[in-house]
Amino acid sequence: MTNEKAVAEKLLQINAIKLSPQVPFTWASGWKSPIYCDNRKILSFPYIRDFIKSEMCSVIFEKFPDAGVLAGVATAGIAWGAMAADQLKLPYIYVRPKPKEHGLSNQIEGAFEPGQKVLVIEDLISTGKSSLQVCEVLKAAGAEVVGMVSIFTYGFEIADEAFKTANIPYQSLTNYQTLISLALDKGMIAAEEQNTLLNWRNDPANWTGK
Repeated sequence: MTNEKAVAEKLLQINAIKLSPQVPFTWASGWKSPIYCDNRKILSFPYIRDFIKSEMCSVIFEKFPDAGVLAGVATAGIAWGAMAADQLKLPYIYVRPKPKEHGLSNQIEGAFEPGQKVLVIEDLISTGKSSLQVCEVLKAAGAEVVGMVSIFTYGFEIADEAFKTANIPYQSLTNYQTLISLALDKGMIAAEEQNTLLNWRNDPANWTGK
């Protein structure tokens, strides 16, 4: 089983996750947020990259042993899916947000057969909407989607409900609750800031930071 605390510590160590409850970030959706996650940074740190890859492979091996193909989500999940597939010696494909506008107009890149059991690899789960859209693309192409593995999840209730409705199990290497507890233990945030951070997670769409 993955060491959620160790993974969270690595993400904080390289500033892949930044906490700023006093000066919130603005997401592309327009949501105000006291946290920003950029797991692409992990790729620039070889030893941490290797650790995260190994943790991901352990989760795949333990939780999804019947996966026959790994599918990375473009763009952030492509590298992680490829590395995990290489270590586990599994076939690999990746899925674009939309079909390519030239050539063969592929949305799924790589070779797989309808009926194969496919495990989706993501870097981050927020609302789950874009991740589940990838699952629908794969299903439409004949794949049997057995689940999803990501590096980090915010643990939003809307995402949990969406995955349950889609009947797709998912597992993240670490999560928001673990991260905030660790940040408090390490003195990176104060107790009152912990409350602010947890309140945001309960209603992110309406959170203003005040």
